[in-house]
Amino acid sequence: MTIQPLSTGDPLRLGPYRLLGVLGEGGMGKVYVGRDDRGTPAAVKVLRPELAHDQHLAQRFVREAAMAQAVTSPGVARILGAQTEGGRPWIAAEFLAGPTLDEAVRAYGPMDVATVRALAARLARTLHDIHTAGLIHRDLKPANIVLTSTGPRIIDFGIARPEHGLTLTTTGQIPVTPGYGAPEQVLGQRVGPASDVFSLGAVLVHAASGRRAFDAGHVAALQYEVVHGAPDLSAVPAELQELIGPCLAKDPAYRPLAPQVAEAFAPPKGADRAWRKGPLAEDIKRRENATKRLAAPEDTAVPSAAPTRRRFLTAAAVGVAVLGAGGGAGAWWLNRDGANSATADVPPAVPKPEAAFASLIDSEPGKAPDALWGPLDVTAPGGHLPLPVRDVLVVQAKTGGLLALSVTDGKERWRAEDLNGDAGYASVADRLVVGAAEDGVLHAFVASTGKHVWQTPADAVDVLAADDTHVYVVTRDDQLRAVDAWAVRTSWSRPMLSPRSSLGPAKAAAGGKRLVIHGRDGQVDVVDTATGETVWKLKDQGTHGQAPAIGGDTVYVAGPDLIARKLDDGFSLWEEETGNLGDRDFGWSSPTADGDAVVAIDGYQAFRLTTLVEARTSSTEWNEPLGELGSTSRSVTAPVVEGGTVWLLEPDGDTMKALKKSTGDTLFTVTMKREGPYQLVSDAHRVFLGRGGRIAALPVYGE
Repeated sequence: MTIQPLSTGDPLRLGPYRLLGVLGEGGMGKVYVGRDDRGTPAAVKVLRPELAHDQHLAQRFVREAAMAQAVTSPGVARILGAQTEGGRPWIAAEFLAGPTLDEAVRAYGPMDVATVRALAARLARTLHDIHTAGLIHRDLKPANIVLTSTGPRIIDFGIARPEHGLTLTTTGQIPVTPGYGAPEQVLGQRVGPASDVFSLGAVLVHAASGRRAFDAGHVAALQYEVVHGAPDLSAVPAELQELIGPCLAKDPAYRPLAPQVAEAFAPPKGADRAWRKGPLAEDIKRRENATKRLAAPEDTAVPSAAPTRRRFLTAAAVGVAVLGAGGGAGAWWLNRDGANSATADVPPAVPKPEAAFASLIDSEPGKAPDALWGPLDVTAPGGHLPLPVRDVLVVQAKTGGLLALSVTDGKERWRAEDLNGDAGYASVADRLVVGAAEDGVLHAFVASTGKHVWQTPADAVDVLAADDTHVYVVTRDDQLRAVDAWAVRTSWSRPMLSPRSSLGPAKAAAGGKRLVIHGRDGQVDVVDTATGETVWKLKDQGTHGQAPAIGGDTVYVAGPDLIARKLDDGFSLWEEETGNLGDRDFGWSSPTADGDAVVAIDGYQAFRLTTLVEARTSSTEWNEPLGELGSTSRSVTAPVVEGGTVWLLEPDGDTMKALKKSTGDTLFTVTMKREGPYQLVSDAHRVFLGRGGRIAALPVYGE
């Protein structure tokens, strides 16, 4: 979770805690990171001022403090203090330095069998401690589990209740996170320890597969699946399916008790190494170090040895303690045999090796910083865009196939010479790189090492995009197909609504359970990645091959208009008609999402726009002329935003320009002495610049 600076109206101190930044906020309260006089960090939850006089909510806040203080298990975030009377009730909890389970799975992919066993055993023991205290957690989910160097910890007792308690919510309200609450919770019935065991089962499905046990297009359908449908365990390794299944039994009486779960999942010796060694452990350690810097008294800080406090608050990602007829019931503890899935041994994603920022102070004004490596004459001229995947940069090789270069020095890491580079390639969860051979067979490789993992017939001619679970391809007979990269099977197939074009393949982006496809006929189709059904669409958005961009819950589509819409349902936020008088049919370049902003080129001007949601219009943060008045470019090259810089193509098509992100002011220009279109991507404080078969890595300036 990213820590944001304090803003107007935020308190500076609550009790013994000096507040340093904002961790997050919800309907009831706001959570801050604070530090006491001894340097102990804490997550401090405060009831919203406008709700403090609501007797029902104030009582619930008091109950939350009491419930959390009643549990002394080492598997929960300890309560350090609370003030539940007065104008600003608050609760201070132990600050846990680590990613939440959902963050870890998103970053490093599904956990291996041994790690899931260790996770399950620890969580089950903690649930038993909670139940022994006479409580039911009632909202166990991946976001409420923090992975620390000592193992997983359960947080958030916001809706915990004594075992005899009924739901806290009124009619029509959802008591828990949809998909993780037990059927009896969904139905508003009395809950007991077995309800937490059901939630644990759903959590373990997510940890083992990266997918939800129950899913649907909207909340009502999802809750129906929880009550009546079978859990999706298809991507869970077989030996874990037999262990997890009984936890998800519809009838609470058929679910095992928490101690039985802990015993059945008893992990092999050393299975908890995930918290002590490897990419996840390194992530946890980085967050722990960041927490120590944050909590250090001001007089112990070394100015040149650590980031400034403001820079840390706005950029550091740290784990937090936030207060705020299926599933057969067999006796799984009698049978632990089973086979791993084809992808069970795929390692987690490696950490990103971030480059150091270039020094603007030490740089000659107007001169580009020296390249980190390259240019290297190794790529196919005019091929697909390079693909940064953590510690490698995957490119279309000059000699054919794919080539993976080290992002740190440009040295070759691996090759896949038999693939058809013209068909494209994509990354699944930063762990796999998937491409297609001439015969349409898909092949998957471990991103960092190039180890071949699987192959499957897909008749693929274009690899459009990928997300954390699926690769989306177009087949020879113009079918759109979703291939599950972990179960290695086709999840769905449907006709492409845009016909195949001689102008080139469609462009696509995947995210937020949506696949956005900009066809070369000018039609934009937004597809539900779970079902393959079209959710919403646009027409007449140009035929030149601009790629869509997704930023959070917003998608940006370019062409004669630059359009911003809600990704989920297509709700229109704003449209900006092109001012590209030299080529109105071409319009805007491909956009680039940057947080809640978008950067794009229109004719000879670059724009950074944000959204005024209430007014359903855009706001121009800056616009910068790139060439002579009236000059224009037909390049669809999207700008890149990295560090404190924006990189984009000049209208002459021969020069790249770097701008200051905050103001749009020009910093320098770069020219590669080759012919042809530029290729431009970025990641981890590097910009990768390609042209005419050469590629180089350049550093960027910080914020």
